[in-house]
Amino acid sequence: MRIIVIGSGIGGLAAAVALRKVGIEATVYERAPELREVGAGITLWTNAVRALQKLGAWLALEPASTELTLAELRNWRGKLLVADDMSPTARRYGAPTVGIHRADLQLGLASAVPAGCLHLGRHCVGFAAEGDRVRARFEDGSEAVGDVLVGADGLNSRVRAQVLGDEKPRYAGYTAWRGVGHIEHPAVPLKLTVLAAGRGSQVGMLPIGKGRTYWFATANTPAGGSDPPGGHRAALLERFRDWYAPVPAVIGATEEAAIIRNDICDRPPVRKWGEGRVTLLGDAAHPTTPNMGQGACMAIEDGLVLARCLKGAADVPAALRAYEGQRYDRTAYITNQSWKLGKLLAWEGGLKCWLRDWLVRLFPGAGRRMTEKVVAVEV
Repeated sequence: MRIIVIGSGIGGLAAAVALRKVGIEATVYERAPELREVGAGITLWTNAVRALQKLGAWLALEPASTELTLAELRNWRGKLLVADDMSPTARRYGAPTVGIHRADLQLGLASAVPAGCLHLGRHCVGFAAEGDRVRARFEDGSEAVGDVLVGADGLNSRVRAQVLGDEKPRYAGYTAWRGVGHIEHPAVPLKLTVLAAGRGSQVGMLPIGKGRTYWFATANTPAGGSDPPGGHRAALLERFRDWYAPVPAVIGATEEAAIIRNDICDRPPVRKWGEGRVTLLGDAAHPTTPNMGQGACMAIEDGLVLARCLKGAADVPAALRAYEGQRYDRTAYITNQSWKLGKLLAWEGGLKCWLRDWLVRLFPGAGRRMTEKVVAVEV
């Protein structure tokens, strides 16, 4: 069996590693001309680390990560609302939660794919089903033929558009800035992940190894907005100037060129991910807002389940539908919960925000139970 994987993001590479681990030939095609240090940091929760352990990829990735043992939620002035010790969960399930730079994770997974099986500069523009084969077409006029086509080409997937129609993603109502700064600050100690919630804004910070702190900031804004050219950092420092000290400090410690701005979008869950010998994976199938930190984690899980379903499959289309069926409930739950959590954190009114903070303090275990429900699942 030959599998064509479109997209060399976290999901596409994890799928290729998983497929090859069960003896299935997988080749990855990526539109970018090179694998570059794009994006910023991500959280790999316990469920994703366990999946990487099964892939045999975790030992190589672990040195590039930082274990997170304490999670804090604060208000924008720095008042602690709730703190959660993450160590018991790590012990219970045999894997930590870590922070890692997206580029380190991507390159680590790419190194597990044999040379010659990752083709860069190949922009997929469509596919054609031909009986028991699928033909992928690329912008440069080249083609690739395989037994299965996996669209792992992200939020604006061309494969998805051909299968389900080219509908626009759903805008969450807020935009996000992300960056990585080199900073030492007593309020941002090693192994701590912190989220600060304000009125219509939130800021998160966590260590991602090599002395780096990943941060993100959000604000309720109309879609399609922008900052002045070269002005991300200045705009953010003005917007968050009154927030508690680590927030402007970590923004100020980040180079302007390293700050990324994106509108936050997802898509409502759908049961159909593919047809025939074509399926979707990761953000192409179930893009989610980042509020639960599970986007990359779900994509890694997808790869494991896909490989398991295809291993030894006599009926390939049926195996693909089985994969989709096994993944739908979990990914739909996370997508929906993340959307709701994002709306809660985006509250703007002073009374509503006070009520939100009061409820968090009153029921400190609610967030822990939601997290436990997600990370306890082993694929």
